[in-house]
Amino acid sequence: MKHETHRQTALDFLAQSDREFEAGDHLQGSEKLWGAAAHAVMAVAIEREWSDCRSHRAMKNISVQLSEEVEDDWPVAGFGIAEKFHKNFYHDEMHDYDIELERPVVQRFVYRTLALTNGA
Repeated sequence: MKHETHRQTALDFLAQSDREFEAGDHLQGSEKLWGAAAHAVMAVAIEREWSDCRSHRAMKNISVQLSEEVEDDWPVAGFGIAEKFHKNFYHDEMHDYDIELERPVVQRFVYRTLALTNGA
């Protein structure tokens, strides 16, 4: 997949996530939010021709690499919170107030990560 495709998928998943949360489906909203974050990371990695981004561990390592590149910890922090939503899809253990507080953090992570691509 090209980086542009991952970029668009990230944006599509963000919109789908909003719809799922608004409909009260926290499981699907969580998974789509995680998917948006993962595809944003893949878009950057593929564009930069960095290491393989096919595993969860590889994407986590890419978030570390991005933090080093931008000299800030927001990529690692944002990816870490996105992982909580991924886990929530399987275990449905996030409280509503956590979702409200942390959802915007992941949304900003996705937009900031995509801003690092040429498609921004």
